[in-house]
Amino acid sequence: MNQRRNRSQTASLAVKRTLDIIFALAAIIIFSGPCIIIAFLIWAEDKQTPIFSQERIGKGGIPFILYKFRSMRVDAEKEEGPTLCSDDDNRQTNIGRFIRGHHLDEFPQLWNVLKSDMSFVGYRPERRYFIDKIIAVNADYNRLFSTRPGLFSNATLYNGYTDTMEKMLIRLEMDLDYLENRTLWLDVKIIAKTAIFIISGKIF
Repeated sequence: MNQRRNRSQTASLAVKRTLDIIFALAAIIIFSGPCIIIAFLIWAEDKQTPIFSQERIGKGGIPFILYKFRSMRVDAEKEEGPTLCSDDDNRQTNIGRFIRGHHLDEFPQLWNVLKSDMSFVGYRPERRYFIDKIIAVNADYNRLFSTRPGLFSNATLYNGYTDTMEKMLIRLEMDLDYLENRTLWLDVKIIAKTAIFIISGKIF
């Protein structure tokens, strides 16, 4: 019975990875135009690089470099160090506030999906600094490292950006629930809902 379950899980993961590659390639092609426009608008506002890169922790607790469109000033954490971003954060640029509110800043993570750093659906990858703070309250965070982090998640849909420790702990509970109940069909529903939210202009 255990061997059958393991084979089923292995097959499911292989299908999930194949779909990640297909969806990521398709999305890069379809949204290449909007991405070029976003990159230009970010650069035009302050003449700084439109791409933001940052170390995050992924599967197996291994660090990787995550890419986003930059939504803050380039020196946003120069003085205070790692700091969560809030809705009214004055470190955000004008275009950055808009793209972050609509999750358009996440487009460059399609490259992370292609590289296998991430999956389309999974827990949102976090920085070690904040992971240590979360684990100090709930060590179950370590269970998330058994899978790849994701571009989309139920936690992002219904808990939004995590700008407080309370929201981080709520996100963890939602991510653990996904870990226990994940299926390819659930992944498809999360991707579809996220796409609908983004296309409709919903802030979440």
